[in-house]
Amino acid sequence: MSCPFRLLYLGLLIGLMGCRTTSELNVIAPPSDRSTPPVTTPTEVTLTNPTLYVGSFDSKLYAIDTTGNARWTFRADTAIQSSPVVAYGRVYVGSNRNHIYAIDAQNGALQWQYQTGGAVVSSPTVAAGRLFAGCLDSKLYALDATTGNQLWAYQSTHGIYASPALGNNLLYVAGLNGRVDALDPASGTLRWFFTTGSYLLSSPLVENGVVYVGSTDNTFYAIDAQTGKSRWTYKATSAFVGSPVVADGIVYIVCSDWLLHAFNAQSGQSLWTFPLGDFNPAQQQQTSPVVANGRLYVGSRNRVLYALDARTGAFHWQFATNFDLYATPLVLNGVVYIGSTDRSLYALDSRTGQRKWSFRTGDILFSSPTSALKSSITGKYPTISGAGK
Repeated sequence: MSCPFRLLYLGLLIGLMGCRTTSELNVIAPPSDRSTPPVTTPTEVTLTNPTLYVGSFDSKLYAIDTTGNARWTFRADTAIQSSPVVAYGRVYVGSNRNHIYAIDAQNGALQWQYQTGGAVVSSPTVAAGRLFAGCLDSKLYALDATTGNQLWAYQSTHGIYASPALGNNLLYVAGLNGRVDALDPASGTLRWFFTTGSYLLSSPLVENGVVYVGSTDNTFYAIDAQTGKSRWTYKATSAFVGSPVVADGIVYIVCSDWLLHAFNAQSGQSLWTFPLGDFNPAQQQQTSPVVANGRLYVGSRNRVLYALDARTGAFHWQFATNFDLYATPLVLNGVVYIGSTDRSLYALDSRTGQRKWSFRTGDILFSSPTSALKSSITGKYPTISGAGK
């Protein structure tokens, strides 16, 4: 097993083994006795350069233009598995050696860094001047997005691998303790929790009053976003590791049985499935799909990116890379961008799958590309991160 993969699984083992023996969850107070600090009003910045941002296990965050040339690189302390998020003219990303970074999106200069107690493979969620990020040290951190100062931290019983989701005035956190916790985003106070049968790698998604999340107990859950009560469930034959997507009333998720599943988002009725290659029980499918212009794009452990009809699941085209795909695609101005563990970021024509260019990094890509520009992606998505996002 290569060093990057050892790092990945070591991080998971730390998160699973470094657990509390009690089921108690609580809020860690800010460093002083005063109440939660006020949030700095962020400066709104408009980025017009069409730039892609993606992290690599070579410890670098890359800014790449849409012709495949590097604008700048930022070197982190170690491998970047987290997928970056762009907000307020900055790129926010976590590292596998206990840091969250804020980097100037124009020139790659470090704005601030925050040290955590464990690897940050979760992708940050940024809104209203706050940054939220899960960590394998069993905490969910809320930071001031402008200054990097801690606002509060929520103590879970296990590590947090997935990305948090905001909606319905709540923050939803899926943990390796098998729970979905609903928190007050201003204070970190627990409002409700929902327990599944096994640990969660899938990032939760909230849409139309429902939280959708997959579990390694082989079950996909739809949970009432306000009360935490079950709306519906779907039992599969393998674990759900990737994250769900909702578009036009359909929820899509990849299962470790190597099937892409499409459900009616309200009822849970199975609409169709699509096989992502020949089933291999030794390899978990960890990718998450996107929907753009009526098509669905999804990668697979069989090294192939598929383009399907989003309504029917009918096949359009496929593109083969040189190694497994874990990342989520980005669709921007008629181009699909996808990172591969063959160390390359690919740019493909979204209609035909024809390769336009590829950019070589120094190591594998689990991180998913993102951009400050409005993408063609439709529907509701989790922050792109977590298990191969």
